[in-house]
Amino acid sequence: MSVLYTSDVLPRVVPVVAGVLGASGLAVACLPARVAMRRELRRRWLTWAVAASVLVGALALRELGATVLAWLLGLVTVAEYARPARLGRGERVVLVLGALVLPPLALMEAEDLVHPFGLRTVALLTAAGVLPALLSGDAARGGERAARTVFGLLWIPVALTGLVVLEGTALAVGVAVVFGDAGAWCGGLLLGRLGGTLARPPAPLSPAPPVPPGKTWAGVLCGGMGVAAGLEAAGAFTVTLWAAVLAGSVLGGLLVSAIEREAGVRAARTWLPGSGGLLDRAGPLLLALPAAMAVTL
Repeated sequence: MSVLYTSDVLPRVVPVVAGVLGASGLAVACLPARVAMRRELRRRWLTWAVAASVLVGALALRELGATVLAWLLGLVTVAEYARPARLGRGERVVLVLGALVLPPLALMEAEDLVHPFGLRTVALLTAAGVLPALLSGDAARGGERAARTVFGLLWIPVALTGLVVLEGTALAVGVAVVFGDAGAWCGGLLLGRLGGTLARPPAPLSPAPPVPPGKTWAGVLCGGMGVAAGLEAAGAFTVTLWAAVLAGSVLGGLLVSAIEREAGVRAARTWLPGSGGLLDRAGPLLLALPAAMAVTL
């Protein structure tokens, strides 16, 4: 599958996203007070509405919007990742520099101005990631800090270059991830009540009980339907891309849960209504983008 152009995807996506948000917002607003989940549903709807609007609005501005969006997501998620990973100031500086430098380099690569990506870039990222830990002389956690920094560079700044190089496909993937997240939570909440396998998490990397509805087998099933709907709305559906985005979304959410569980916290941050922090919401995208790049570039 080749990369889609934003000009082809945008006219298909905007009316669908606007219609879905409008209809679902009206339904949530009309819920009677006796509905136990009314407040949570409203908070979740607000988060999904903001996420979809920011994503579509930024990527509608083409290369500039994609680069700025990659910067913003990178800076916030790096800060949220560094806390549970227990990274020092030097490692945080390296991650921030990666979040700022890599998206413009990816843009120049897409415009065929320079060709910075390849084994040389991998070597430089590895060296930059291990340097702060080595210079600190930390014999107790030096290796752990170096490994977590190199992983953070690959997981966040490198993954977010997909927003720039995938063009319209990035918009399709982003919308599919938002639709999948909403479908996973709502479907997991409803089908999970049936109990059995549907209410169980798909991997031992799941968060500590109680397991969120979206991180159960019911959530995976309904999330897959949401991803398919998002890709179809963008005119980008193929079985290969659907499988890649769904796998990236599920594994990305479980990865964030594993990092938070290891750190002994439920969420890296708690400022986002109904969602903890931005890392909790962007985690699926951070693996869905590389998976999409693998099957399209």
